[in-house]
Amino acid sequence: MDTKWIEISKEHIDKEVLKEAGDIIKKGGLVAFPTETVYGLGGDALNPRSSQKIYEAKGRPSDNPLIVHIARLEDLPQIVSYIPESAKVLAEHFWPGPLTMIFQKSDIVPHETTGGLETVAVRFPSDVVAQEFIKEAGGFVAAPSANTSGRPSPTSGRHVYEDMQGKIEMILDGGSCEIGLESTIVDLTEEIPVILRPGYITEEMLESVLNKVNVDRTILSAASGIAPKAPGMKYRHYAPKGELVIVKGKSGKVVSYVNDKLREGHAQGRKMGVIATDETIDQYDACVRKSVGRRTDEASIARRLYEILREFDREDVEDIYAEAFDCSGMGQAIMNRLLKAAGHKIIEIS
Repeated sequence: MDTKWIEISKEHIDKEVLKEAGDIIKKGGLVAFPTETVYGLGGDALNPRSSQKIYEAKGRPSDNPLIVHIARLEDLPQIVSYIPESAKVLAEHFWPGPLTMIFQKSDIVPHETTGGLETVAVRFPSDVVAQEFIKEAGGFVAAPSANTSGRPSPTSGRHVYEDMQGKIEMILDGGSCEIGLESTIVDLTEEIPVILRPGYITEEMLESVLNKVNVDRTILSAASGIAPKAPGMKYRHYAPKGELVIVKGKSGKVVSYVNDKLREGHAQGRKMGVIATDETIDQYDACVRKSVGRRTDEASIARRLYEILREFDREDVEDIYAEAFDCSGMGQAIMNRLLKAAGHKIIEIS
């Protein structure tokens, strides 16, 4: 299959290109498209075969639910059986935007889209290209991240092309994603809403409008063996090809420990890498050192993280050590992604 790669501008949206992309979806094909979080791999959410094609293109387990993307709030009642008051409050404050909500699904949403569950994950992205594309595609686009399953999520059209060339019909390249981490996911089928995946919309932001939210215990620990209710809960994600280990502790002790490991690796002829921040990057002896930005600028760290993980792949780095980050605010989302990428391999230095 030849994959058509088309650049599209948010400032001057080409309606004909979006109509072509929408027609591909309506005919059962797949189109990668930009959002404010990461690039999505879109198919018709109401077509079981389209969802199956998404799983096939990604090499993704079919019990891992897909997110249904909408572009009009009035379309939500068609795909969910009940809208709780908490959802209306969240939609008022955070939609369109980087928030996914889980509802009981309606009968028109196939189980192929929901990973066999009776619930459906729904998001209304704020990216204008995404919104116009979704409308042209019929209003309901199922879309996980547009990468090979397990690899770092794509935050640029080039990342998508690396993974999806020859597997899908079209890539809509809208440039670099603004946020760079997947949406926050909140389960609204419980009495108290539960955060299943942290993101740009933080626990503190949610509690400011809902008063009380719970956090799933697996967010910063190894996932349980139960069927995942949301994308990314069960399987290893975001991983580079090299072995990634997170090191947590006081800065000086972390640097000392990592440098010892780097020297051991170098002596064995291995290509070693480090993920650190502007404040500490020059203290490491790795042959490949990469800073995600200033430790206080979590938004910048989020935007850079997946690109850095892919850079290590392109440079054939075999062993990677990463500094840990605070687990409050957006730092919770950053650590969640790092832990998933590392297969929860973390070393605590006392």
